[in-house]
Amino acid sequence: MRRYARTLILIILIVAVSGLSLGFQTVKLGDFERGANNLLGLTLGLDLQGGSHLVYQVTLADPNTGEAIQPTRDQMEGLLSTIERRVNGAGLGEPILQLLGDDRLLIQLPGINDPGRAKRLIGETARLEFKHRILDIERDIQSLTSEEIISFQVGTIIFDETSDENSLPIFRAGTSTEPTALIPSESPLQHATSTQVSEATSTPADVTTPPPPSDPVIVLEIEPSGATALLEVMDRLKLSIANSNGASTIYPSFLSLAAEGTAEQPLLIPFQPLAPGFGGTFIPLPTDPLITQIADSNKFIVNLGFSLDSVEDALERFTAESKLVFSELIGAMDEDIGLTGEDLARAYPGQHHSTGLPIVNIEFNSEGTRKFSEITSVIAGTPDLLAIILDDEELIAPTVNQPITRGVAFIQGKDFTFERVSEISLLLEGGRLPVPITLIQERDIDAILGADSLAKSVVAGLVGLVLVLVFMITYYRVSGIIAALSLVIYAGMLLTVFKMIPVTLTLSGIAAVILSIGMAVDANILIFERMKEELRAGRTLLSAINIGFNRAWPAIRDGNVSTLITCAILFWFADTLGATIVQGFALTLAIGVLISMFTAITVSRTFLRLMSVTPIGNRLKLFVPSGTSDLPKEQPVQTG
Repeated sequence: MRRYARTLILIILIVAVSGLSLGFQTVKLGDFERGANNLLGLTLGLDLQGGSHLVYQVTLADPNTGEAIQPTRDQMEGLLSTIERRVNGAGLGEPILQLLGDDRLLIQLPGINDPGRAKRLIGETARLEFKHRILDIERDIQSLTSEEIISFQVGTIIFDETSDENSLPIFRAGTSTEPTALIPSESPLQHATSTQVSEATSTPADVTTPPPPSDPVIVLEIEPSGATALLEVMDRLKLSIANSNGASTIYPSFLSLAAEGTAEQPLLIPFQPLAPGFGGTFIPLPTDPLITQIADSNKFIVNLGFSLDSVEDALERFTAESKLVFSELIGAMDEDIGLTGEDLARAYPGQHHSTGLPIVNIEFNSEGTRKFSEITSVIAGTPDLLAIILDDEELIAPTVNQPITRGVAFIQGKDFTFERVSEISLLLEGGRLPVPITLIQERDIDAILGADSLAKSVVAGLVGLVLVLVFMITYYRVSGIIAALSLVIYAGMLLTVFKMIPVTLTLSGIAAVILSIGMAVDANILIFERMKEELRAGRTLLSAINIGFNRAWPAIRDGNVSTLITCAILFWFADTLGATIVQGFALTLAIGVLISMFTAITVSRTFLRLMSVTPIGNRLKLFVPSGTSDLPKEQPVQTG
């Protein structure tokens, strides 16, 4: 008994892992995550959940002879990257993209309900554009002039020591020691009054979180039209930071505030505090906004602490007689210069000749050389950038050190790696001129049809498994029960492997699973028939089990190896010809065969050996096919 303990523990562990993985729809261990939105969390293919199956072929031709030529691997990878980015960006489910052979691309869109849109999106020509990114553009705010400012007051925000976080913030004017409460205007925005800063005689209002107590602020009351304009500016300031998604290379917009007629430089106020980042850019800090509206009134608090150190500095700049002048400083604006991917001759990775660092080399055609020379002459030596936009998304935005007139340049960056420059080069090549593709195969499967196929497949699989189990138990008795138990363990292991790899399960895959069940049973039948022969020869049950397995193994091995070779041939031809149905069948069958060999040789043999050392092992007729009558008399139980 003890000699089988290790194998038995291994089987128990396998059963436990299979049960846990299939018992939870989603399995997550650190960065590893598997699962899907179905009962067992398996990844289902188009046949089982509906969607679109598209196969495209590249149709390249020699420009001189017109003869078809084979695309390079780099061109195919560039095409794959461009289409993958486009499909993912359009929200077309979870696409499956795969290169087939040397010139074909498979695109599967499970669950997609608009195949026409998918085909239009894939068939579009990629847009690669070079744009002049102008930084810090000043723009007047037409509806926010000095005449729109009803009143303003400079001071700071303080809090009563006994107040809680919901209490009204207190404004202390810079020219007075008497604090007052900030309250909203009694009238709606379109009927603003001149009462903004007054004695605290009302119930605390819902006021936006104020600036830190130590910062100087300016409290404004603005005409309704000016208040609307300032709110629009605040939205744009906020958007310029939000678009960065937390990156350190953002170019935020600022609210420019100055006193009319003074020589002082305007104060530049972002929507929220910023820290300086790399290359003159900024990083937004997770603190309160610098510009806030008091409830829904036409009154605003502007925190000057981003530019000024104290209330005294603010009072010197903004006196009671000052007229305030507002403008907007736009962080970055892209200007179209007419330079596109059609003007790019090639892009390829390389190394700097002196530093050895990775770079991206770019070369333009004659028309592109002229345009590139003009734009680099304009922005050379300035903070402006040359933004490279692929399908409306920024790919990279380098500076220009000097005018480039020959149409040959390179892009370098401190964060560049050889992998990164290779990726950028592929995207530039793919965006510049994606290789022409032709749709050669299309299958659209309705979601209802997919659900019906899945239900019928499950029923077919369960019926087939139950029939096999009933036959094995009825004919082979105790051995059949053990074979049935092994088949259940086999099914659990197989589904677990499918979920963890993961394997996309299709109708052809389910057919392969059912076939592999039959092959697993076939292995058990070979073993049991060999055991029967040994028992008839008068051997003990344990000897019959061991010899039966040893003599059945060559036939099991040869049969399964020949099946695996067939699977490999099917998989290779399917990959070459783009027949993904055959490819899925071959892969699923190969996995099933390998697992069936393990369960037949390890699980079934271990359980039979354990059974042979129990009282049941003394009744030999329970271990041979029904109808056998020429066995020797029962023998004593063998000890392990």
